[in-house]
Amino acid sequence: MFSGCYTAIVTPFRNGAPDLDAFARLIEWQIAEGVDGLVPCGTTGEAATLTEAEHIALIACAIATAHGRVPVLAGAGGADTRKVIGLLREAKILGAHGGLVVTPFYNRPGQAGLLAHYRAAADSVELPIVLYNVPTRTGIDMSVETVAELAAHPNIVGIKEATGDLGRVAWLRDRCSPEFRLISGDDSSALGFFAHGGDGVISVTSNVAPGEMARMCQLAAKGDFVAARAVNQRLAPLHRALFADASPAPAKFALAEMGRINAELRLPLVDAHARARAEISAALLRLNDGGAEKA
Repeated sequence: MFSGCYTAIVTPFRNGAPDLDAFARLIEWQIAEGVDGLVPCGTTGEAATLTEAEHIALIACAIATAHGRVPVLAGAGGADTRKVIGLLREAKILGAHGGLVVTPFYNRPGQAGLLAHYRAAADSVELPIVLYNVPTRTGIDMSVETVAELAAHPNIVGIKEATGDLGRVAWLRDRCSPEFRLISGDDSSALGFFAHGGDGVISVTSNVAPGEMARMCQLAAKGDFVAARAVNQRLAPLHRALFADASPAPAKFALAEMGRINAELRLPLVDAHARARAEISAALLRLNDGGAEKA
């Protein structure tokens, strides 16, 4: 569990509210295309602007729609340890397979605070927890030493590592048990992450190209890096385009162009700018013209 291609799935909105019907259809498509798991209510799901009731409803919808066909790793991050524990408890009640917990943003605890935060969460809920380290968004970096300490906790089973530092993968692999999952949080370097000993990726790109991302991960996991590199090369323009503006605006624009959801976002996010939209359209055209290799 928690390996391969997991989609950090967007939250569709319609007239200001989560569109659960569109969300369920998106999940059905993702599963049909072969992704290994789903991550609702993460950064890409605009979790920061969801009410608690919306957050819980989206997790419930993801679990009910997936119906055990793929694991659901529920976003459960926050800057308040008590609220994180509350979300993890709700996720467990709903039947989530685990919770993804980002480092606390804005209050930016030190390494001792991170240890205390994650241990409190892991001690409070019998649910597998995946750490999430993304310094560019949170303003703090969880050190390898801190990860290694937390990895000894039986309820902490992996980390989504989004520093972009591929050298850290081997360092983490050396300090943590073989069962501890190392998951990339960056599509552009995910293939390299696999090559350095990683287990998977929590992907933005797979929102738009789930079959291709799943295929690339399958090949990389088997050690067929020549074939994986060929698939990744076709995906490379899309990896770049989906971050040409504040995420998930580009992914939502792409999905709207594909007729799958509305491009609606919640403030402070706004529609992708014209230059980003042009880059996304070109990347989609190139990918479709290339035709990713099938299993």
